[in-house]
Amino acid sequence: MMNGAQYKESLKKLKPEIHCNGRIITDVVDDPMTKPHVNSAAMTYELAFDPEYKDLMVVNSSLTGKPINRFTHLHQSTEDLINKVKMLRMIAQKTGTCFQRCVGFDAMNATFIVTHKVDKECGTNYHQRFIDYMKYVQENDLMVAGSMTDPKGDRSKKPGQQVDPDLFVHIVEKRDDGIVVRGAKAHQTGMVNSHEMLILPTTNLGADDKDYAVACAIPVDAPGVLHIFGRQTNDDRRLQGDIDTGNSEYAIVGGETLTVLNDVFVPWERVFMCGEYQYAQEYVEAFASYHRQNYGGCKVGVADVIIGATASMAEYNGVPNASHIKDKIIEMIHLAETMYNCSIACSCEGRKTEAGNYYVNTLLANTAKLNCTRTMYEISRLAHDIAGGFIATLPYEADLKDPKIGAYINKYFAANPNVSTEDRFRMARLLENMTGGTALAESMHGAGSPQAMRVMLLRETNLESKKALAKRLAKIKEAPVKKA
Repeated sequence: MMNGAQYKESLKKLKPEIHCNGRIITDVVDDPMTKPHVNSAAMTYELAFDPEYKDLMVVNSSLTGKPINRFTHLHQSTEDLINKVKMLRMIAQKTGTCFQRCVGFDAMNATFIVTHKVDKECGTNYHQRFIDYMKYVQENDLMVAGSMTDPKGDRSKKPGQQVDPDLFVHIVEKRDDGIVVRGAKAHQTGMVNSHEMLILPTTNLGADDKDYAVACAIPVDAPGVLHIFGRQTNDDRRLQGDIDTGNSEYAIVGGETLTVLNDVFVPWERVFMCGEYQYAQEYVEAFASYHRQNYGGCKVGVADVIIGATASMAEYNGVPNASHIKDKIIEMIHLAETMYNCSIACSCEGRKTEAGNYYVNTLLANTAKLNCTRTMYEISRLAHDIAGGFIATLPYEADLKDPKIGAYINKYFAANPNVSTEDRFRMARLLENMTGGTALAESMHGAGSPQAMRVMLLRETNLESKKALAKRLAKIKEAPVKKA
C-alpha cells in the first residue's frame, strides 16, 4: 500500500494532458488548481497507516490474501459494505469535501458482477481479465476513476440515433490486439489525479447501440486522452490567499473534468465488455446502486462539518443558547443521521452475488441518495439561516489583512468579544464554501439525477404485492381473469 506522500510521488510520474482556463497543467500535485484535490485523495492513502482507522481502511484481498487499501477491495460481506459507509463518513469529516476515490471503487465492484454474468451466459472471458486487472490495481494501490457519464447529446435519442455518434463513448475499430474507442466522459470526479480510468456504459442499450456497449481500463495519460478541468465555485480564490478559499487544504467537491477519448487504443486484456448490449442496463444499475449507497456516508461526513461550523458561528455571533438556534441545529442533525441510516440499512440488507462479492439493497441505496438530493439543501439552508447573511457579503481577505482597511473590518465585523474577527471570517468562509454552488449541485446530480432514483424506486418496489396486502385487509377478492 502507498501512503499519502507515495501517492503524490506516483502522480508525478504520469504525464496526462490537462487543459485549464487556457493553459496546460503539467504538475497536478503542486498546481494551485489541482493541489487541493490531490490533498483530499491523499487522505485515503494516509489514513491506511493510522492505527486508529486500520479496521476501516485496510482489508485482506479476496484475490491475493494480502493487506490492501479498502478502496481497491471487492466486498466480501455485509460488514464490508457497512465499513465502507463508516469509512466514507470518517474521511469526509477530515476533508470536508469529496475525496474522489469511491467512484472507481464502485465501478470495480460493479464490473466484477457483470463480467461474471456475461461470461456465464455468453462464453466470454472478461471476468478472468478483470480479476487480473484487479490484482494489478491492488498490488500497486492505484486510484481508479470510475467513468460512466457520457455527454449524452439529445436526451430524447439513444446513442446510435445521435447526430454526432461521439456523444457517447463507442468502439470505432476492433483489431487483433485490441479495440479503439472514441467519445468523451463528462463530470469525471478525481480524473486528473487518478492513475487509471474504468470506462463503463452509461445507459440502457439496444441492438443498434452495440458499439456503445464497452467497458475497459485506460491509463489517464494514454495516447489520445485529454482532460479539460472544470470550474468550481470560487475556484480562483485558490490563487489569491488562504481565508477566502474557505477550505484551502481540500477545496470543493472532486475536481471534475471532461475527458476526451480521441481514438484511444485498448489492448484486449483491458477490455471487459465489447458489444454485449443486453447487459448495459444491469451494469449501470449495479454501479449506480453502489455509488448511491455512498451518499449517506461521505455527504453525512460533510454535513457533520457543516453542523459544527454552524454551531461555531452561532457561538461566534453570541447566540449559541437561543432556543430557535438549538432547534435548527437539532433539525440538521436529524437530517444528517437519516441519510446515514439509509446507507447503513442498504448495506445491512446487502447480499452475496453469483460472482462472489457483496451487493447493496438497491431499493434502499436509491432511497439514501434521493434523500440526499433534498437534505443537503435543507442542511445548507439552515446553516445560512443561523450564520447570517454576512457569509455572502464579506470583504476580501486582502482588505482584512490591509494595515489601514483591516482595522475597520476588524472593528465592524466583531461580534463575540471572546472570538477574533479573523476566526469569525474563517468560519464564515468555510460555510460559504461548503453550502453553495458546486457543492450543492453535486449533492443533487452526483450518482445520477433525482429522477433516476425515482425510476429505480418504482422498479424495485413490488406494487402488486402492496396492493394485495391492502385488498386482503379490505376483504376484496380478485376478479377471475376472463378468457378471450
